[in-house]
Amino acid sequence: MVVSSLTKWVGRLLLAIGGVLTAYLAAGAIGGAIPTNGDWRPAANGVTIFVETNGIHTGIIVPKLAAGIDWRPIARPEHLADPRYAGFDHLAIGWGERAFYLGTPTWADVRPATILTAAIGSDDTLMHVEHLPRPVPGKDVRTVVLSIAQYRRLAAFIAASFAPGGGHRAGYAGYDAFYTATGRYDAIRTCNAWTGNALAVAGVRVGMWTPFPATVMQWLAE
Repeated sequence: MVVSSLTKWVGRLLLAIGGVLTAYLAAGAIGGAIPTNGDWRPAANGVTIFVETNGIHTGIIVPKLAAGIDWRPIARPEHLADPRYAGFDHLAIGWGERAFYLGTPTWADVRPATILTAAIGSDDTLMHVEHLPRPVPGKDVRTVVLSIAQYRRLAAFIAASFAPGGGHRAGYAGYDAFYTATGRYDAIRTCNAWTGNALAVAGVRVGMWTPFPATVMQWLAE
């Protein structure tokens, strides 16, 4: 009787978890399909940025120096394991939960416990910054042209995500680093939702809520 009752309880728990996960996926798909800034059009002349995905995280690629915005005082050569990469002229910037970011550079590194911990919520967040040359657009890298004013709004949003006086640490390789961030990460405000919010603040047409990579990238033309 005890074993039977336990089996039923575990079964109900798994069904409940499955239901919550299905509802979350459906809500994300719906939120990602509802547009903000529906009248947005790429600027005829302005600043070219890029939005990238590695299948888990999305990030925004910006020129190191454009429209009066200089990212070099934040992303310094001495923060890199190999300072030579600081010679590249673009930065890929993303935001996320510390344990999830540090522990999941690829899908192969994803663990259920890490996902659950991040989904419950954490104030321990990081900015991930990669130094790279101007990227080539493609399936995982999309081009967005912003006006000067739009780019400055985007830059202000990104800059506000770096914790004032926060620390830094080495990244996955010689060309990237992590920085202490502001903001709370949870199942609602994911790393991809941060990307969508940044684009929305700039005025780009994007989903109202973008918790997954696809909900960001689907709005951006290849």
